[in-house]
Amino acid sequence: MKLSNLKKIRITVSIVLFLLISALFLDFNNSLSPAYTNYFTFLQFIPSLIKFVRLAGISAIGFILVLILTALFGRVYCSSICPLGTLQDIFSYISKKLHKKKYYHLLKPANLLRYSFLSLSIIFFLSGSLFVINLLDPYSNFGRIYTQLFKPLLLSGYNFAAITLEKVNLYWINPVEMRGTNYIIIFLPAAFLILVFILSFFSGRLFCNTVCPVGSLLGLLSKISLFKIKIDEKNCIGCNLCERACKSGCIDKKKKTVDFSRCVSCYNCFKVCPSEGISYRLSFNKRETEKAESIDSAKRQFLISVAVFLAGSTKLVSAQSKIISKKLSKIPIFRKNPVTPPGSISLKHFTSNCTACHLCISSCPALVLQPAFLEYGILGILQPRMDYTTSYCNFDCVICGEVCPNGAILPVKLEKKKLTQLGQAKFIKDNCIVYTEKTDCGACSEHCPTKAVIMVPFEGIRAPEVHDEYCIGCGACEYACPVRPYKAIYVEANSVHQTAKKKEEEKIEKKVNYKEDFPF
Repeated sequence: MKLSNLKKIRITVSIVLFLLISALFLDFNNSLSPAYTNYFTFLQFIPSLIKFVRLAGISAIGFILVLILTALFGRVYCSSICPLGTLQDIFSYISKKLHKKKYYHLLKPANLLRYSFLSLSIIFFLSGSLFVINLLDPYSNFGRIYTQLFKPLLLSGYNFAAITLEKVNLYWINPVEMRGTNYIIIFLPAAFLILVFILSFFSGRLFCNTVCPVGSLLGLLSKISLFKIKIDEKNCIGCNLCERACKSGCIDKKKKTVDFSRCVSCYNCFKVCPSEGISYRLSFNKRETEKAESIDSAKRQFLISVAVFLAGSTKLVSAQSKIISKKLSKIPIFRKNPVTPPGSISLKHFTSNCTACHLCISSCPALVLQPAFLEYGILGILQPRMDYTTSYCNFDCVICGEVCPNGAILPVKLEKKKLTQLGQAKFIKDNCIVYTEKTDCGACSEHCPTKAVIMVPFEGIRAPEVHDEYCIGCGACEYACPVRPYKAIYVEANSVHQTAKKKEEEKIEKKVNYKEDFPF
């Protein structure tokens, strides 16, 4: 096989995987079965690694396959499997089309920067925090960009098309409801998208070789990979086309060397080489010796100290959320903890495993899952939470556990989910309009799927009464409550999920007079 064909294979694989993963985050009609999600995300490095560490199941060995591929052929993950890598290639392609004469050049390895980010990620991970990984993981950032930026744009276009067709009496598609937009949260993926766009538009894969901890880790393994890209000094004619085509800036035309730790295996060099002066060959007999990079110990110690300090300050920001509404009520609501999704087991399990990829947010049909700002503290920023001001958890839905790629939300059977107690409903009598305005309501009881909230007589009308043992914390009561600005009923989270009691159905016996002609 010609080496130039490797680029065609790489482009085909990357586009297919890119489109499949994009479809997962943009699927607003839930047309894709959650059962297929794990197949598409199986090889995403960080989610697979975390899932393996926590669960050690065979469904979580995707990262091992990535390590094997890297040990054999170098960073093919970065060029073909990582969706953010393909997105960068798209930006680079646009740049190339706009600037016909654009070419790349040799870049100095930013080893201090990239290994510092890698070190911080490892230190925080070992200390039990995913804060740095959440901020830098390429897959999770890709998910946030698509969920918070691209999907709302797609929905807006879809709704515009639906409204336009309705005006000419065509009802081919129906508008889709949009809820839960938080402009503070949108700012973060938008800033990251701008950063990636600028770096890839002007400097190719600079992000992968300076910021991304996955790229840095796989780069270390690439140094000892079985097959490497080499420049053949006998066949090389010194045309410099390979260096100009290298998006990683890792080919030195003067020394005729390739820094394989920074090479993302894009195979552009094979495509442009006119003389077979560059090849893919076994690396048993090394002709060159790589100099070991040294990082100033004082700076390294400083970075480690900062990481340890930050890791110990997780709780500096309290995880309180204040519910804001429109009508007048007096008593504010403060949660001790945010409510985590069914299947997340506990607050600790969820925050220590979630990489904030937002696939569960994108897949949630009820839109109750929303990205957190400071509800989990500084180190839990962007991780999903149950936002009962936006919606409530569907009683018959288990999608979030089925699509989660890293085990932060475990799959739960529907029967068990219906008894999983995420939290307990708390009733604030002085906020309820039944007591303050002496008027009928009952919205909370009507929407409660387990009948943990019932209506009892009160001064000629009926008032809510909560039975905690039957409550599963789905938030339907809180969402339905019409009181503003502070709800009369809200869900207080369980730090560890409990099991609710199943309420027995009341049997209603009706006497029938069979002597009548039509007793029914």
